[in-house]
Amino acid sequence: MATADERGGGNHIGSVRGAFAIGNNNTVTNYEGTGTPAADPAQAELLRAVRALRGELAVVVENPQTLALRTELADTETEIADTGAAGPGRLARLRAALADAGAVVGLLASGAAVGEAVAALVGG
Repeated sequence: MATADERGGGNHIGSVRGAFAIGNNNTVTNYEGTGTPAADPAQAELLRAVRALRGELAVVVENPQTLALRTELADTETEIADTGAAGPGRLARLRAALADAGAVVGLLASGAAVGEAVAALVGG
């Protein structure tokens, strides 16, 4: 491989891992995992709340409503991680699952946070 001097100057970057920035006034965003991070702060808050509620639901006795909610939470987390946002259909299904499992969700601190995050995204 030719050096910068042999090519007449310049820089060559063969490969990069992790976060980096070159030049002035750059912003670097680094995140773990796969997919696209949620760029919208409301979507990022929903993702945080969904993960918290999934953790709290692990100790709840399972019934059809909590099973459906667990499924919707997992699907919501995947959608946000893959695309950066939960779409309107996903939010509607999550909202319905929250309502159906309302008695259990009301007992969990993160349940209210998910409900508030969904309401903020769908407008009420």
